[in-house]
Amino acid sequence: MNFKNTLLSISVLAASTMSANIANAAEVEVLHWWTSGGEAKSISVLKDMVQVEGHVWKDFAVAGGGGENAKTVLRSRVVSGNPPTSAQIKGLEIQEWGELGFLADLSSVAKANKWDAILPSVVSDVMKYEGKYVAAPVNVHRVNWMWANPEVFKKAGVEIPTTLPELWMAADKIKAAGFTAIAHGGQPWQDLTTFESIVLAVGGAEFFDQAFVKHDPKALSSATMVKAFDEFRKVNQYLDNGFSGRDWNVATSMVIKGEAAMQFMGDWAKGEFTAAGKMPGKDYECLAFPGTEGEFTFNIDSLAMFKQKDSKKEAAQNVMAQLVLSEKFQDVFNMNKGSIPARTDQDMSGFDSCAKASMNTFKQTASMKKGLVPSMAHGMSTTAAIQGAISDVVTEFFNSDMSSKEAVEKLARSVKAEM
Repeated sequence: MNFKNTLLSISVLAASTMSANIANAAEVEVLHWWTSGGEAKSISVLKDMVQVEGHVWKDFAVAGGGGENAKTVLRSRVVSGNPPTSAQIKGLEIQEWGELGFLADLSSVAKANKWDAILPSVVSDVMKYEGKYVAAPVNVHRVNWMWANPEVFKKAGVEIPTTLPELWMAADKIKAAGFTAIAHGGQPWQDLTTFESIVLAVGGAEFFDQAFVKHDPKALSSATMVKAFDEFRKVNQYLDNGFSGRDWNVATSMVIKGEAAMQFMGDWAKGEFTAAGKMPGKDYECLAFPGTEGEFTFNIDSLAMFKQKDSKKEAAQNVMAQLVLSEKFQDVFNMNKGSIPARTDQDMSGFDSCAKASMNTFKQTASMKKGLVPSMAHGMSTTAAIQGAISDVVTEFFNSDMSSKEAVEKLARSVKAEM
């Protein structure tokens, strides 16, 4: 075959491949709230992979509210008969959407890619409705983290705390040295994130399970819960005047810049440090929230797939689901996001020390079936209604002079009313 004919053959092949991709191409609309620097960089990886497969990615990002704004938009879309191809949903909300009959069956994708073998049951159980996969996990977050700027601690002449008594002692010295001790955003979900870590530190994983998974009235109204509210009240002493309404990533930037000593936030905060070019163990420290070493509050981000009338969209949806659990996506997404892979067989050699420590604790608590609890603040342990009832009490308490005893009484009543 001569050169001219070879070029012609290549051109014909390329044209036929392109035509096939165009013929099979479908739009994949993804509704999510990954909008901060590290988060946006993470989800763009999946967008690129989907587009390489010949499909069109339609990004539907809804910022704010810790996901509440996105959930409101999703409900409106589904009720109007126009669901997105996929949406960021997690926890018991997956079951709720499954019960309504809106979620697609991913069984064929899961079987072909051996999801049951590569996912721990604590993850796979959440992704299934009536035994069938309806969502794909993108990661596992550890919520009970503390992010610290070692330089601020050094200037204040105090060690980074590992217990609650040490935390308040360090915060006093940091405040006296002229720094903001705790970077916080006064939004209900952020209040709840800090509160649940304090409950875990005060009562331990078993108490946490009784209160926020089983909703035991005795646990909710106990002296242990009163103590947790007492400890939570102390946080207010160490915030700056501008905390009200502040977004979580803005609070993270305060720690990054050395304006504040520490932040209590899930490991998505690490994505902000990474995006800023900071290194763990040098520019910042990642430690379990004081008093919760060896315990793991988990939050699993996932993309649930909604039923589609168009067979091409269904095919594109399956391709995206497969890509979500591919080693490449799990690797790049979680390195950018700050979380750890949902796959237990993932090679962690390229991850930083924070991620490796997180994976070790996750595997250990999962295998021992001790110390691993679903996050209440992030919709993993309970229904949206009960979570909302708890959140209302916690935020009201944090922004008023309500006593801890009164808060506990109101907490028990509010949870009971939603059960």
